[in-house]
Amino acid sequence: MQKSISGATFRKMVLNGAKLLDENKAHVNELNVFPVPDGDTGTNMSMTMLSASRELSACSTNNMPDLCNAVAKGALRGARGNSGVILSQILKGMTSVLSQYTELTAKVFAKAFAAGTEVAYKAVTKPKEGTILTVIRAISESAEKAAKKSIELKDFFQAVIDSGEAMLRQTPEMLPVLKKAGVVDAGGRGLLLLLQGFLNILLGVSEANLEFDDSYKATASAEDPFDEQAHFNYNDLADIEYAYCTEFFIVHIFKKTTEADIDLFREKLMNLGDCVLVIGDLSMVKVHVHSNCPGQVLTYALELGELDRVKIENMLEQNRNLKAQQQEDLKPFGLVSVCAGDGLTNIFKDLLVDNIIEGGQTMNPSADDIAKACDAVKAKDVFVFPNNKNIVLAANQAKALSKRNIHVIPTSNIPQGFSAVLAFNPNDTVDGNLKNMNDALGAVRSGSVTYAVRNTQIGNFDLKEGDIIGMDAKDIVAKGDSVSNVTEQLIDSMMDDEVSCISLYFGNNVSEDDANAIAADMSKKYRDCDVDVHYGGQPLYYFIVSLE
Repeated sequence: MQKSISGATFRKMVLNGAKLLDENKAHVNELNVFPVPDGDTGTNMSMTMLSASRELSACSTNNMPDLCNAVAKGALRGARGNSGVILSQILKGMTSVLSQYTELTAKVFAKAFAAGTEVAYKAVTKPKEGTILTVIRAISESAEKAAKKSIELKDFFQAVIDSGEAMLRQTPEMLPVLKKAGVVDAGGRGLLLLLQGFLNILLGVSEANLEFDDSYKATASAEDPFDEQAHFNYNDLADIEYAYCTEFFIVHIFKKTTEADIDLFREKLMNLGDCVLVIGDLSMVKVHVHSNCPGQVLTYALELGELDRVKIENMLEQNRNLKAQQQEDLKPFGLVSVCAGDGLTNIFKDLLVDNIIEGGQTMNPSADDIAKACDAVKAKDVFVFPNNKNIVLAANQAKALSKRNIHVIPTSNIPQGFSAVLAFNPNDTVDGNLKNMNDALGAVRSGSVTYAVRNTQIGNFDLKEGDIIGMDAKDIVAKGDSVSNVTEQLIDSMMDDEVSCISLYFGNNVSEDDANAIAADMSKKYRDCDVDVHYGGQPLYYFIVSLE
């Protein structure tokens, strides 16, 4: 049973928490509607923690006072945005307790959570419930109860995370803007991601498969009418009262400056705007405020000391950009194809495929690559053409990673991909297209011409390295020392009376003249067939052959 940890494990927990938060910052950004819908809460919290991680990584010892000082200092220096600054104060309070111990137990962490809550609330001039503050308070209260039991640290952290999740679900009832948006608080979600990263180290989990449902549906009543079908409209918040988010440090504070001067400075900022955070001491002060007169904010600050790392962001513009993203129109269908070769890529583009993933034989894209390519397509339903049997599985796995509805057409080669794309009908249904495109796979025969990479025996062929070989969909059917002869043998083996069209796609190691010469020979030999030649530009394969 693990009831305590040392500094070395604490270091791992903080680093892993920062990593997990960074990996999921986009999700946190999507929840960001308070205090202004500028879509940067996840980014700000992540940058705050990454700064803490850098300081922590530079710490040469596992001594708790040193580690805690690194975390607190790094978080403060890197704190960005309202949520990032509050997070830095939670960490400041927690590390002030943790630094006093060499072994960290549930009781120690409970004291730390209590201190983190206290410091964070004190830092905010006008605390709002339904935010990260509410979540850390619930965590602190749960930690105190859990610490009274003789439990392992992993169970302790699971208990406090569960209590935080329960409170997070309640945040829309505390903040009308969250309720209207149909989401939980972004800062609260970011904090729980950080703690989940802590817990994963205790569980021995390196990769966490997290699933979030941070949407919220209210229950309408006579006392509290609310349309649960209503969609959040960012136009409702476009009229932001204070337009400029201003952040900076006051450093090299003048000797004449007192704590009372800093308090007076804070009061001045409260008269200029909101979301006022003035934290630190006479050695360094971190300032965050939303106002319409950033110049006046800076002027007041200059009375106390020098300014450093000044950042002024126009939240009205951020809101416009976010609104545009949210209002993005999605077309019904999109197409994504995998292929290698600039010629093949251009053919797919000519066929109105929305996105091309470079890959194929020896270059199989991952499920994540495919998911990202689908997400980039502005369509509700996306059809994917793997064009290689080894990529079909990854394409199916991408369904769980993408925000689009992915439908995989199990094309095992390029000709099948072309045939399936040609069968697509933008005016048909999803089911109708799935049927038509899958049916199209059986209407095309595919072959390829390449070379043997080693000496081997396959079927009836004794192959030597460098031999030219021709393959149909299943087997090697031809070999020789001439690309043209093997290509013609391959076509001959695949021909029958039903074939009416022969298409040749030549690779980047074949000249156009040589390709046209083979096509001319095939036209003479099979006079009833149309023979087409296209530049494919594919590596490895001299020719990809399609018979229809």
